[in-house]
Amino acid sequence: MAPPPRTGIRWSWWNLLLLVPLVLLITPIFNRTGPALFGMPFYYWFQLAGVVIGVGATSVVFAMTRDRPTPPPPGPDRGVDTLDEGARP
Repeated sequence: MAPPPRTGIRWSWWNLLLLVPLVLLITPIFNRTGPALFGMPFYYWFQLAGVVIGVGATSVVFAMTRDRPTPPPPGPDRGVDTLDEGARP
């Protein structure tokens, strides 16, 4: 029995960390003015903190998943020369 074909899509539990910045975009969470931080309304400093959290989450996911290479797609070996439309055999 042949193994199932592999795609270039990889699954990792670390990818779930990318949901945190998306949750921060839910409007009722930050649609208010208080509490202020250094005179800045909540809306603004929460959005700024969301950017920092999003960058941090993306960096962690990248660092934890970069060591596993993406497997090549199944099929014949396709080098640059075979993909060139002007190439002659």
